[in-house]
Amino acid sequence: MARYAIGDVQGCHEELRTLLGALDFRADRDELWFVGDLVNRGPQSLEVLRFVRDLGANAIVVLGNHDLHLLAVALGQGARRLKRGDTLGEVLAARDRDRLLEWLLSRPLVHHDIARGDLLVHAGLVPQWRAADAARLAREVEQALERDAPGVFAQMYGNEPDTWSETLAGPARHRFVINALTRLRYCTAEGRMDLAQKGAPGTAAPPLAPWFAFGDASSRGARVICGHWSTLGYSTSHGVVALDTGCVWGGALTALPLDEPGAGPIQTACRAYQGIGD
Repeated sequence: MARYAIGDVQGCHEELRTLLGALDFRADRDELWFVGDLVNRGPQSLEVLRFVRDLGANAIVVLGNHDLHLLAVALGQGARRLKRGDTLGEVLAARDRDRLLEWLLSRPLVHHDIARGDLLVHAGLVPQWRAADAARLAREVEQALERDAPGVFAQMYGNEPDTWSETLAGPARHRFVINALTRLRYCTAEGRMDLAQKGAPGTAAPPLAPWFAFGDASSRGARVICGHWSTLGYSTSHGVVALDTGCVWGGALTALPLDEPGAGPIQTACRAYQGIGD
């Protein structure tokens, strides 16, 4: 069995199938780790959801911010609307919509493989968290979603609180955890997040720095595999494997063999379904 991590697909179904062909992926043998954002901005979110769901246990998927946006629009009792550039209408109108959304809602925010020393997450971790902390806090949010998903989505949006404290409680605690795990790029050493910063490393003024600059695999307790940051691109620094290479923006969809030391990325080019800034 081979394990491959795959970057943000964002509805690019044709590119995903082309990439899996290049990997010689076998659904009865191999395992795919998706970093989240299966949907939105690309043209075939519905096909991506159906395909990945049908992989069953051979697909490990964590939720990204676009996946949560889809769920919030669908389940949030009208509190959220589709935004300019969204390409989720086909999913929302699909005959199997309810089954797909139920499957997506049951995906975790992180996947912690303790035996292999890997943590799969969409965006990142604040410096105060080890992998075990991220998994514990993610599970708190997942349990809240199981109890009352519309209630969680109604309180999910916003950038505050911006600094981690174990004393955070209720919706504020859930919002911070979701923001860190699905939206984080830049923060300070003290764990203050600036979610407005989206540029490549070096474009934010100190004391802000990329979240992974404040630790490594040893301090976090795992190799972190993530996506979300297209202007960062492919990176393997600080014990972090970053795989968002801007597929939907005309970049590439990227996979990395997880159990081959020294292996490089395998990529397939993507059409620019969205213009930068859309």
